[in-house]
Amino acid sequence: MKIIISINPEHVENIIRGTKKYEYRTRVAIKSIDSILVYCTHPCKKVVAEVAINSVQKDTPERLWDSTKDLSGITKEFFDEYFKGRSVAYAYELGKVVTFEVPKELSEFSIGSAPQSYTYVNA
Repeated sequence: MKIIISINPEHVENIIRGTKKYEYRTRVAIKSIDSILVYCTHPCKKVVAEVAINSVQKDTPERLWDSTKDLSGITKEFFDEYFKGRSVAYAYELGKVVTFEVPKELSEFSIGSAPQSYTYVNA
């Protein structure tokens, strides 16, 4: 099973380049997933890649940062702001990235609007 998640263009580029190996989330999929379809937000507004999931990590924000910071692709300030006030943090450990030659529309996955957190798809 797969999910689609919305990611800002700068982070999408870092994922594709391989400098961002963790995608941080305040919530993760409940069902078992094997990959993420990456929806690049404004101005692109397309599904641009599929990324394999190696693992899902759950910890306090402090411990999660300590174990993932070297391949985070983000600053500590950005991380701290994202998890501000939270006692639990999640990170998808990203594996192989496959970019789409022609980015896909959400409608190709029967989705009408960009997911706020994530959306399951059977693609």
